[in-house]
Amino acid sequence: MDKILIPNGCEAEVADYKEQIVADYKNNPLIEALPPIYEVQKVVENLAVYPVYSNEERKLDNHYRIHLIQRLFQVFQPLPFHIDLESKVSRALRQGYIIRNPFRAELAKGFNKEFDLTNNLRFESNNLVKQTASGFTLIGISGSGKTSSLERILSMYPQVISHSSYKGIAFSMYQLVWIKLNCPFDGSVKGICIEFFSEVDRLLGTNYHKKVISSRPSTNVMMSMITQIVRNSSIGCIIIDEIQHLSLGKSGGTEKMLNFFVTLVNQVGVPIIMVGTPNGMAALQSQFRISRRGAGQGDLVIDKIPNDKTWDLLINSIWQYQWTRKETSLTKELSDAFYDESQGIIDILKKLYAMVQIKAITSGREEITINLIKLVANESLKLVQPMLQALKTGDIRKIAKYDDICLSNITIGDYMSKARHSIDLNLKEKAIKSQVQDEKDNNLESKREKAVVKLIELGISAKKAQKAVDNVDNKEAYVDVNTIVIKAISSLNDTAKEKKKENKVNLDTDDIRYIVQLGEDAGISAYDALKEKKYIVMFEDDIFNEG
Repeated sequence: MDKILIPNGCEAEVADYKEQIVADYKNNPLIEALPPIYEVQKVVENLAVYPVYSNEERKLDNHYRIHLIQRLFQVFQPLPFHIDLESKVSRALRQGYIIRNPFRAELAKGFNKEFDLTNNLRFESNNLVKQTASGFTLIGISGSGKTSSLERILSMYPQVISHSSYKGIAFSMYQLVWIKLNCPFDGSVKGICIEFFSEVDRLLGTNYHKKVISSRPSTNVMMSMITQIVRNSSIGCIIIDEIQHLSLGKSGGTEKMLNFFVTLVNQVGVPIIMVGTPNGMAALQSQFRISRRGAGQGDLVIDKIPNDKTWDLLINSIWQYQWTRKETSLTKELSDAFYDESQGIIDILKKLYAMVQIKAITSGREEITINLIKLVANESLKLVQPMLQALKTGDIRKIAKYDDICLSNITIGDYMSKARHSIDLNLKEKAIKSQVQDEKDNNLESKREKAVVKLIELGISAKKAQKAVDNVDNKEAYVDVNTIVIKAISSLNDTAKEKKKENKVNLDTDDIRYIVQLGEDAGISAYDALKEKKYIVMFEDDIFNEG
């Protein structure tokens, strides 16, 4: 395909119109200029990246081989979820362009109305035609490759296409197929608007950013300007990455930005693809209409890769990139060791494999072993060990502590893809295992712990409660927690009586302390015991009261 250089902008591809099979896509230059709809095998071929490699590189000196290891991160192995993701992007782009055919009268009407709204400083919804735009939400745990996968798929499409004529009709315009923005760290609408202007300027050589900075318009005016630019540039889809920042946004900013996304879909018909980690779901689920728009093509959830054929495909794709002197064949044991230490997270796997090779080279071992894998994981993955350990346990309660890897509370959309099904089944299996383990742990020891808590609630000190429970006979305590509590209280009473006996000393019968002890044994107070023995005299019986 021919290319031209846009002044002060990027390189654009000259439009090459293709005959469409799908009737809805015919006679639409914006769709016909896109690459064809690829079959699965072609998608795999286009996505796959296998850098050049030679066994001769093993003979190089250490410092060269360490640099060559970085080539490992260029490998891109298409996996099943990549096929699903490519199909969603393909559908979203084309569906969004259906009603934005530049040769339809409705498009010109939309331009005029939006121009009036901009001049009147108003931002409203335009419902001139029924919108066909349908975006989706891509959610994945940190390190699962969601952003890199999406960028790889987008690279299959030219970002800017230059049109000059269509079927003998003058048609001069730049078509911006896709634009990717990062959600600002503070979740502000103004921040993402400014980034939008900067990105459009970089691609098309315009100066929107400069105009905005100099005129300092309100956020509403900037949003209206964006709507006009989206129409004017025929933007195919907008990707909003790092949507988890919305949940951290300042008060009111999250709702305003989400409303802005919905308005772009409703008013212009541009699909919105939102990408982020699981902790961004709270913001999206805060309003049903946001969730509904986000699930237009069916939401896609990327969990860690299970240790099955998918994992085998992934690790085999990188295993050939090995620069140690001694070539190590991939065994089931080595594969399981890498899975155990990476927990099926693509980013962790690549980094661990690279660090293991570097360690093998610098230490002189020149061989990949299971012990070396574990050693490097403990030394170099300390920051992520808590998360990896949580994933190893499979305990949802522990995983939930780290909201960028927890997928247990995702509920967007009614349509469940195959990837989503496998994740749900995986989580259900973990939950069942966790429940069974809880039942096994509900033994005598856990009952004794609960008994200690109950004793403390009754006002007994923790130390005494623990000691009392420890004194209870295990054979008698197996019934339930209440039985242990009763036995423990009885033990405490017996201990108190023993202490009283030990504290008794041989006293003379006339000793006041002896009288008090007798009173306690008889269950009467010290006052009554002393009164009975005439040690306490009432005022009316006092001899000094007779006069």
